[in-house]
Amino acid sequence: MFAQILIVIIVAIVISALAERRNVQPALLVAIVGLVASFIPGMPRLELEPEIILGVVLPPMLFSAASGFSFSSFARRLGSIVNLGVFMVFGTTALVDIVAVTVLPELGPAAAIVLGAVLAPPDAVTAITIGRKAGLPVALMTVLKGESLINDAAALTLFAVAVAAAAGTHAFIDSTPLYFLYAAVVGIILGILIGNLAQLARRKLGNPSLATAVSVIVPFAAYLLAEEIHASGVLAVVAAGFALGHHSAESGYEERIQERQFWRTIDTLLETFVFAYIGLQLRFVITDAIEAGYDMWRLAGAAAAIFVATVAIRFGWVFITAFIARRRRAAAVRRPARIARPGRRERPPSPPPLTWKENVVLSWTGMRGVVTLAAAAGVPLVTASGADFQGREAILSLAFLVTIATLLIQGLTLPWLIKRLDLTNPDDGKHIAEQHALAVKIADKATLEALAEYRVAHEAPSSRRLVDIMAKRATHNAEAEPAIPAFDQAEALALGNILLEARRKQLIAARDARELDDTVLRDMLEQMDLEQAFMDSLGKEP
Repeated sequence: MFAQILIVIIVAIVISALAERRNVQPALLVAIVGLVASFIPGMPRLELEPEIILGVVLPPMLFSAASGFSFSSFARRLGSIVNLGVFMVFGTTALVDIVAVTVLPELGPAAAIVLGAVLAPPDAVTAITIGRKAGLPVALMTVLKGESLINDAAALTLFAVAVAAAAGTHAFIDSTPLYFLYAAVVGIILGILIGNLAQLARRKLGNPSLATAVSVIVPFAAYLLAEEIHASGVLAVVAAGFALGHHSAESGYEERIQERQFWRTIDTLLETFVFAYIGLQLRFVITDAIEAGYDMWRLAGAAAAIFVATVAIRFGWVFITAFIARRRRAAAVRRPARIARPGRRERPPSPPPLTWKENVVLSWTGMRGVVTLAAAAGVPLVTASGADFQGREAILSLAFLVTIATLLIQGLTLPWLIKRLDLTNPDDGKHIAEQHALAVKIADKATLEALAEYRVAHEAPSSRRLVDIMAKRATHNAEAEPAIPAFDQAEALALGNILLEARRKQLIAARDARELDDTVLRDMLEQMDLEQAFMDSLGKEP
């Protein structure tokens, strides 16, 4: 099996490289090639246990996305994210249940609910990749990323409840609302705890390679520990990712540089493998359904009906809830403003709602992915009584067919839709420019303050000349110096490190005070990390 996985990854990387050169979406091309390859005579079946996909493939993907995501942006759009990532999961499950029982009565209501939970969570990997290349507005990208981080948790918890009911077993907590509350709260608390403990361990280690190794362990530890106590492993991983991502600014620059490259590589490998794996299942899933006695054309018709239902409910849900949100926002504007009280922290204004064009794109980004297939494969073979689980092969086939339909229909047309609607938002560029200007202003102020302190502590003429040079550079007046006087390189490098540390502290403080966005802070830190790496390389020269 390991040889097969390695071959699949190598071929998928080659296909992705070719797709990038021709400006084609790599993930979709990999999936299409996998679909075709599955019909090659003698092609062996690559089948992974659902526990492998959910416990090995999913955690690092979620962790990487969460650790690189702006928590402040996530919090600002939390209402929209929870609406799509939790409530719409329930709505989609209910509608798929109704449609599946209607078009395929032999499936049965219990199996239909399981199918609904399996198909409820969209996978935003493709949409986010396409959106990043197309330059989607920041607000829309935030909602897409946030939804993808929590919808798997809601769907997998609902899936566990539905399977327990259908198989005649017992869930950890019989009350569904209490089970959801327990899974969410305990998962989040556990993830935050693991993330903070990992950060504490990384500080003690003081070794970039070992610190990166700790970050690799975190997503698996969070997921497995949460699942052991019947909490949400997905939310535990996401919470741990947010915690470590928030504290990454406090780590050493070598750790940040190493981890950036490591997780970007892991993302590429896992994404290419996941889409290749999806494509390679086609022939085998069809064969299993036919051998189980299902008519393939009936299954295809049922899959088409369910696909239409998933698209319809996403459009309806997005636009109806957007309309309600606009009405509530308008009512809030008409209310008299609250009187500000001394010492009371004012609530930040709610972000502007998405435009109708952004909502159209958001509605069309309902592609399903590997979580859907892993959940479908996780349906038990038999019930508690020992009887075969009714409709298991149909659930697998329908889940796969709907997933492929969403990838090929929605995934391939999404770039055209984005281009057609022209979602360019000038306010995005203005906000980002303002944030970067603020970051530069904060960094320059920190530099001048640190230079003033250094001047007081170092009275030597050479030190003062060095401070003058640095001050002119900080105020962008270096051209006013006709010739740079001689200075001690070792002292200059030491002062450079002092200035970088002062900038970092002030930028982190601005982030913590909610003046500076996480994304802008990370951009600034990346520049300063490269600058410090260059200075350290000069200091090591003989």
